[in-house]
Amino acid sequence: MTNNRTARLEAFAAPARRKPELWRLLLGTGLCVAVFLGGLNLTAVLLVGLFGMPAAALPGADMPIAVLLLLAGFGWLALGPVLAVRLLHRRTAASLFGPRARLGRDFAVAALVIGVIQGLALAGWFAVNDAAANLDPRIWAALLPLALAGIAVQTMAEEMVFRGYLLQQLAARFASPLAWAVLPSALFGLLHYEPGGGAEAWLIVLATAIIGLLAADLTAATGSLGAAWGLHFANNAGALLILSTDGAIPGLALFVAPDPGAISGWLIVADIAVLLVAWAALRRVLVR
Repeated sequence: MTNNRTARLEAFAAPARRKPELWRLLLGTGLCVAVFLGGLNLTAVLLVGLFGMPAAALPGADMPIAVLLLLAGFGWLALGPVLAVRLLHRRTAASLFGPRARLGRDFAVAALVIGVIQGLALAGWFAVNDAAANLDPRIWAALLPLALAGIAVQTMAEEMVFRGYLLQQLAARFASPLAWAVLPSALFGLLHYEPGGGAEAWLIVLATAIIGLLAADLTAATGSLGAAWGLHFANNAGALLILSTDGAIPGLALFVAPDPGAISGWLIVADIAVLLVAWAALRRVLVR
């Protein structure tokens, strides 16, 4: 298994070895940030102009349209690494994903495994906890295709940056997983920090960093973004579409759990436990 893992990581990082200089990576990372933030600002300007209202009056995260727009905005994040690898590393966008045959298969398997385990965990949670009904089920069903497409875009974009571009370029220069797995995962976690969130904000950072580490391990072990993307997609779908918390992004969720005190913290801890179980299952299924 170790030999297969090493060979798959080597093959996944091989396109990055053509132009592995760190200055290119730094410029490429800056390009990803600039394209994402610039694209979001451009979108906000267009929306404000289109709706004819001040930016402060645009819909908040408790409204479905706002969440759909937020998810669609991650298309700008996906554009960043595409431009970076083309302009700075002279390789194709397809090289960010690994073998096409594995991409789709591993995505489907990972999403199914995570979905089943997460569904069982949610059923257990609902059996002993109360949650308030949120979005009307008819509206939820009507918006579901758009919501799933948006989550697919959002999770794909993040995987392209953190487990695609950053992991590949760092693995091309450094053998240690501290560089290509831990560093991008720590950055991934820190970017989810919410100032003013107290101890729970750091728990979210920890949980997100753990997701990043699990996704990085699956990417290295399979040589493809498919499993990491499937894990990320199913996890976010559960949090955004089934059970959210007040103060998070509840606009598309069927139910909302109360957010004060230990309940939301326990939800985060439970989510980490579910992901660890699912990761172990995926390692057995996908890594041979």
